[in-house]
Amino acid sequence: MPYKPIGDYGLIGNMHSCALVGNDGSINWCCLPRFDSPSIFAAILDDNKGGRFSIKPRGKFTIDQAYIPDTNVLKTTFDNDSGSIELIDFMPLYKVGGGRLSRLHQIMRIVICTRGVVTFNVLFEPRMDYARGDTNIRCFKHGVVASHSDEKVVLASDVPFEIDGGRASGQHVIKSGQRVNIMLVHGSSRPMQTRFYKPEEKLTRTVDYWRGKVAKLNIESPWHENIMRSYLALHLLVYSPTGAIIAAPTTSLPEEIGGQRNWDYRYAWLRDASLTLDAFSHLGHRDEGAAFMGWLLSVCDKCGGKAQILYDIDFNDPLDEKTLNHLSGYRDSRPVRIGNGAYTQLQLDVFGEVLEAAHNYVQIGGYVSHKTWRLLESFVDAACTMWHLPDSGIWEVRGGPFHFTHSKMMCWVAANRGIKIAKQLGYKNRVHEWEENEQEIREDILKRGWNESKQAFTQHYDTQALDASILLMPLLGFLPVSDERVKSTVDCVMRELIVNGLVRRYNTSETDDGLAGSEGAFLWCSFWLVRVLLKLDRFDEAKALYERLIGYSNHLGLLSEMVDPASGQMLGNFPQALSHLGIITAGLELTRIGSERALGGDR
Repeated sequence: MPYKPIGDYGLIGNMHSCALVGNDGSINWCCLPRFDSPSIFAAILDDNKGGRFSIKPRGKFTIDQAYIPDTNVLKTTFDNDSGSIELIDFMPLYKVGGGRLSRLHQIMRIVICTRGVVTFNVLFEPRMDYARGDTNIRCFKHGVVASHSDEKVVLASDVPFEIDGGRASGQHVIKSGQRVNIMLVHGSSRPMQTRFYKPEEKLTRTVDYWRGKVAKLNIESPWHENIMRSYLALHLLVYSPTGAIIAAPTTSLPEEIGGQRNWDYRYAWLRDASLTLDAFSHLGHRDEGAAFMGWLLSVCDKCGGKAQILYDIDFNDPLDEKTLNHLSGYRDSRPVRIGNGAYTQLQLDVFGEVLEAAHNYVQIGGYVSHKTWRLLESFVDAACTMWHLPDSGIWEVRGGPFHFTHSKMMCWVAANRGIKIAKQLGYKNRVHEWEENEQEIREDILKRGWNESKQAFTQHYDTQALDASILLMPLLGFLPVSDERVKSTVDCVMRELIVNGLVRRYNTSETDDGLAGSEGAFLWCSFWLVRVLLKLDRFDEAKALYERLIGYSNHLGLLSEMVDPASGQMLGNFPQALSHLGIITAGLELTRIGSERALGGDR
């Protein structure tokens, strides 16, 4: 089979793990029982070896795929002259005793015939442990069992299966009004009759759970659906036992087709977690903000100012970076990587991101205990002590290290927000010291980050290259948007880093990032530009750009990490938390300013 476009997938999950479901009914990526577990299906990374779990009608059908409204339950509809069927895909998630969330490592697939008579085929082709060894499949009365080493996966089904060459296949005829249940259960030894898994009850409870989350979103916005879908997508990236949020649920989806910029994003970055806390603060969700604050503080409590930039979902070091040479990669984009070596890097911006998130949390009334303050204080001290060092920067370059302008600015943010929180909470004994550090960092950036000949703040102190991260300067209050240096920098970024209306992080030909090749346009950066244009009172441009960006969402409202500016095709890991954070934050700002303009009669 040819590789499907990245945007042809939907995501289902249970806040432990997830699966990518193609618009043709094929699960081509799934790791169980956790996001960072070895894959069971990985056809998205190797169409021949990776394995898949497909349900689709025989012959030609038209296809429509959508989430059941206000949920993360996916419905794929197949239709032709003979009949119609609906494929309902979900992973059970609901509250159990004591308000805890269920921990069921299951994928429920329900086939419902809504018209006529339809023959559909099931292909179950697990390739456990990233297809690094043989997966054994055995038939039982009520389904099949796949095993590799000590790991087992059960497929329980009303459909009889035949085993051939490491795969199980079945065919079934379904008539109008009938339904067939097919479910995958990780860690079980033998399949039971499907009714014992209570698929209809679990579907109802899962739908109710997601709709209960959406009911808390009291947003009146022209982009309500986009913001709501991003809110739901972010929840699918949360590992509920610890509150960690992963950057994306996939590994090695390429930033350039055929290129080597392929990374494992199934880990928790302090930056992403901080920005997620920010998003929930903007939404006014103090309770959910508190949950993410708890995750951040758990990490801070463990290591204080020596915090790494990323962790696994249990607060430990990620898997050491390895390549899976037996997999060909998405559309022959190698290497396929698992683990992420960036956790060893020094990235000074994380201090500022944690303090910015904490400050926004306090602004919506979030509670900060004395112990919490001591942890935040250690981050301010780390920023004030280490800001003068070179680092690997927000983009985790594998060249360098360099004196990145953005990294210095985020150390200034750490001091600035630490001062504000301290004054608000009455912890003023360090304020004068931090104010001196804040001023010293600011003066250094203004002197060494500004390039007179370029008339712009540059990526780092020893280059004339630009970087989209400088767009954050007015958004974080380092300089006002009225400052001529900010205006000139924005103009330079728009002139040099925009390709077909989309913002690149930097020009790879000008930056020593340690890698060959190029990459797509990073969507998060384009959302920054939307917010900057709003500050520049260029509302119509900002609105047009925002609507163009959400136009790159797929049929389900999901966004990847990057977009190819030439083709508009999605690139990079999918779906990407930062892209959906951009939809929420920029969408809320557009809504607020648009409402203010309407009230003021400015149209």
